[in-house]
Amino acid sequence: MRRKIAYPVAAFVLTAGGLAVQSPASAHGYVSSPPSRQALCASGAVADCGQIQFEPQSVEGPKGLKSCDGGVGQFSVLADESRNWPAKAVGSTVTFSWVLTARHRTSTWDYFIGNTKVASIDDGGAQPAAVVNHTIDLSRFPGRQKVLAVWNIADTANAFYNCVDLQVGGGAAPAPTTAPTAAPTTPPTASPTTPPVSRPTTPPVSRPTTAPPAASPTKPPAAPSAGGAWAAGTAYKTGDVVTFNGAKYQCRQSHTAITSWEPSIYTLALWLPL
Repeated sequence: MRRKIAYPVAAFVLTAGGLAVQSPASAHGYVSSPPSRQALCASGAVADCGQIQFEPQSVEGPKGLKSCDGGVGQFSVLADESRNWPAKAVGSTVTFSWVLTARHRTSTWDYFIGNTKVASIDDGGAQPAAVVNHTIDLSRFPGRQKVLAVWNIADTANAFYNCVDLQVGGGAAPAPTTAPTAAPTTPPTASPTTPPVSRPTTPPVSRPTTAPPAASPTKPPAAPSAGGAWAAGTAYKTGDVVTFNGAKYQCRQSHTAITSWEPSIYTLALWLPL
């Protein structure tokens, strides 16, 4: 638990001699997708979050809690239900992706909705990968839900806490696309008063003029373009390629970049050197 990483905002603590600068928060892990509350703060999707926006991976508290902030006072904004946290629309089965900036040996990964433990994955004390994915069945919990995701560390008494707001089972697109095409075909046959001679004369003239624009499919081939230079504030998807300090990196986990998450720092957790 002693590994440190530099962050742009330093924390301050009171010591016996007065005010002193504390070394930056330890790096650990958080749920990146669907975005946890701390991930929303870090990306700027939710404003005025305070310190958590700079260290979304640091919500650490004693094991056994059921709180979004892990009992950490400076992160209490994560437990503020009046903020109307945006809920991600998902299906009945959801894959939760963790980004680990320090790969602590793990006992279990637990998922709760209210007081119900929805799922538990036992790692048996093994060291996890830099990116960990769990596919969880939430079919018994349709509608808006707050999922508490907990990473229990094997060799300490602490755990890491993430709350993820979801709209479970929503997003099915309606399929009335065939109705509009069936309706227009019947009215023309219902009006036999118009002379059949005038109809065939106009279509042959107008149709050939609209056909040539169909040659525009020659434009899409210009699309294959790799990513440019890494930049804070950019939303990167898994597989995106960027350059940073003359080296190329491929994104391992979708996220919105912030200062201090440069590819050279978060190698393997977020970026894979090419």
